Amino acid sequence: MSRIKDITLWKSGEKKVNWVKNFMPVVNFLENKFSPLDLFKDKVIAMCIHLEAKTARLALAFKNCGAKVVCTGSNPLSTQDDVAAYLVKEGVEVFAWRGETYDEYEQNLEEVLKREPDLIIDDGFDLTVLLYKKYQNLKNKVLGVGEETTTGVMRAKALAKDIGLDFPVVAVNDSKLKFLFDNRFGTGESSIASFMRNTNLLISGKTFVVAGYGWVGRGIAHKLQGLKAKVIITEVDPIKALEAYMEGFEVMPMKEAVKKGDVFITATGNCKVINEEHFPYLKDGVILANAGHFNVEIDMEALERISIEKNEIKDNIKEYKLSNGRKIFVIAEGRLINLAAGDGHPIEIMDLSFGIQFLVMKWLLENSKNLPKEVTSVPHEIELEIAKIKLNSAGIEIDSLSEEQIKYLQSWE
Repeated sequence: MSRIKDITLWKSGEKKVNWVKNFMPVVNFLENKFSPLDLFKDKVIAMCIHLEAKTARLALAFKNCGAKVVCTGSNPLSTQDDVAAYLVKEGVEVFAWRGETYDEYEQNLEEVLKREPDLIIDDGFDLTVLLYKKYQNLKNKVLGVGEETTTGVMRAKALAKDIGLDFPVVAVNDSKLKFLFDNRFGTGESSIASFMRNTNLLISGKTFVVAGYGWVGRGIAHKLQGLKAKVIITEVDPIKALEAYMEGFEVMPMKEAVKKGDVFITATGNCKVINEEHFPYLKDGVILANAGHFNVEIDMEALERISIEKNEIKDNIKEYKLSNGRKIFVIAEGRLINLAAGDGHPIEIMDLSFGIQFLVMKWLLENSKNLPKEVTSVPHEIELEIAKIKLNSAGIEIDSLSEEQIKYLQSWE
C-alpha cells in the first residue's frame, strides 16, 4: 500500500501532469507507439526520482505500456505531494512525501525494493546501493538500472570497482542528449529560475560564485552571464578552469572567492566545497545555494554548529548568524535548489532525458542477459532515435549523407 502525505491533493497534481503532457512530445510518441504492444507487461519498474509532474508523466507512460510502477523520491524535499497523490489515484504505488526524515526516506526506499523490481530508474543511486546492502536476494531478478545523474554514475562506477555489479547499470547521465541538454540548459535555467523565485532579487550586477565548471556549472554560469551578473568560477580541474577563463569568467580558489561573492551556487558533486574554514570570510548577507544532487557541498553541519542564532526567514530560506555579526542565508537547507525549492528542469528538457530512460528500459528488458554486468553507455542508436523524434515534433528537417559522401568518409585514400 502506498505511503504518501495526503491522498486528497490529487486534483492539483492532475492539472500539473496534464500541463506538462502538452510539451512532452517524445514521451507521448513512445507511449503511443508501445502501449498497444504492452511492452512492459508483468514487469515491475521502480523509480527513485524527484517526484514532480514530469517524472509522473514518465511513470504513467510506463504504466500505460503494461508495467507495474512503484515510485519513491530521490530527495526528501523534491517530492510534490499533490503529484504523488495523483499518481496513486492513477494506480501507481508511491512511497514519498515532501519533508521526509532520513529514516522515513530510507524506509520508503525499502518499500520500493520489497516490490521486487525487474527494472530500476535511479537518481543518485540510493535505491541501488540499498539493494546491495540489504536486499541482495533481488540482484538476480533485476535486469538493469538506468542512472539519471552525475553523482549516481560516480557511485555506480565506485561500486563496480569495489565489489562488482550483478546487472548492467546504464549511465544515462553520460549520454550526449543528457549532459548537453539536461545538465547544461536544464540545470542552468532551473537553478537560476528557482533563485529568482525564492529571493525575488535582481541577478544583474551581483557577483555570483559558481563552484565547479562541469556541464551543470557551465550551464549556470552562462545563464548568469546572459543576465549580466559578474561570475567567478572555482575549480580543481586545470582544463575546466582554463576553459572557464577562455569563456570570459574570473577563476580563483574558493578561499579568495568567499570574500567577493554575493551569491554562491555549488555544482561539483563533492562534499564540503564551502566549509567551516570559509564561513567567517563570507560577506554579511551572502546567499548560499546548491545545485548538486546531495546536500553535502555546503557543510551545513558545521554552519549549524558555529551559528549563534538561526531564523526561518521565509519558505525555503534560513538565516544563520555568526559570532562575527555576519548573516548567511541558505536556500532549501543546502539541498538542490532547482527541485527542493522549485519545479525542476524545463519540461522540454526532461522530455529528452525521459525519452532516453524509456528506451533504455526497453533495451535492458530485451538485452539484459547478453549485456556485461558493468556500468555501460546508452547505445548511440537510442540517442539518435530520441533526437529524431524531437526534431520531427518540432517540424525540423535535416540533411542526410549521400552514398558518395558516406563512401568518402569511410575511405582512407
